[in-house]
Amino acid sequence: MIPFKTSPVSAIRLPDRPADSVLVYRGEHASLELHLQALQERLATIDRTGSSEFERMELDVQIARTLASLGRGAEAWPLARAAFDRFMAWDHFESAADACDVLFQADQPGSLAALGQGIWLAVTCPIDLELTIELLRHVVDETPDHADGAAVAATTALFLVDLRAQGQQRGDLLFLATQMLGTVARRHSQVETPEELDQWMERLELKEPEKFLMRLRHIVDALVQDDWWFDRAALQRRLPFA
Repeated sequence: MIPFKTSPVSAIRLPDRPADSVLVYRGEHASLELHLQALQERLATIDRTGSSEFERMELDVQIARTLASLGRGAEAWPLARAAFDRFMAWDHFESAADACDVLFQADQPGSLAALGQGIWLAVTCPIDLELTIELLRHVVDETPDHADGAAVAATTALFLVDLRAQGQQRGDLLFLATQMLGTVARRHSQVETPEELDQWMERLELKEPEKFLMRLRHIVDALVQDDWWFDRAALQRRLPFA
């Protein structure tokens, strides 16, 4: 694990510029419509053959994600929201967090609450790390440049990858997380060198997990407010890894 209090930052490569915006290619909308049609045809097949409810819920999340990408968030919301409840009932926390990601992208009144709950699950449970980074990246993208929330989210992403990633995936995800942190440091305080990054992390208290994880908890609470969809305390009491 990276010792945050003393680790050198020379391994963190700062990007030359902020990540480019996603390009919208000609024909993307048509491709999404075709993909949606294929998913709906597959859903009809599942309904006829009586496949498992879990498979049905996973397909509903795929359909909801496609609807959200098409700007049809109001249609996406009930599909992903119902799937979230079923996944939580089955203790399938990774799928529940993925549903939260879709619910955030649906851009509905409860989307920020969904993001907060997805982040809570990602930090509490050892779920897919690419999904974890994506959830935390939403905080980075939605936070004003001068605010500290993005720094906390990016640092948490790096910490969780370092703590949990193994094998061939580890190097790729560490690179991705460190690039995200470097981007945040640049836009927050015009950080350009590893030395400046080290000072920046020290100043923002980003080297001590007990401090930045508490700040992340406050961010999650601000996102969710009082709209929690499950009992966190009850869940933590029965989780072997919490």
